[in-house]
Amino acid sequence: QVQLVESGGGLVQAGDSLRLSCAPSGRTFSNYDMGWFRQAPGKERDFVAAISWSDGSTYYADSVKGRFTISRDNAKNTVYLQMNSLKPEDAAVYYCAATRFRGTKNGALYAYWGQGTQVTVSS
Repeated sequence: QVQLVESGGGLVQAGDSLRLSCAPSGRTFSNYDMGWFRQAPGKERDFVAAISWSDGSTYYADSVKGRFTISRDNAKNTVYLQMNSLKPEDAAVYYCAATRFRGTKNGALYAYWGQGTQVTVSS
């Protein structure tokens, strides 16, 4: 069952912005921390950002720090990833995930995953 649904991906040019959204399907995740991961063709899945559901603390991969912002709207149980100044190396399938652990970048600790949304960045 798909319990997280990502949206907002697309094809953009380098320097453009995109805002990804992650919404629950079939249940709520108010008691989970949320994270974003990405996987480029032929590469391993990498941590991008995470946010604490309780206090809003955020965590970022060094590669996106200063360009990406993770946020959440608890009233909507929705998590966002604002991506600015996109680079070709940001191109990947982006996945939203939920975990009981705080701000972890270890994908194995995330129990629920979305199906992913494609982000393509042309130069």
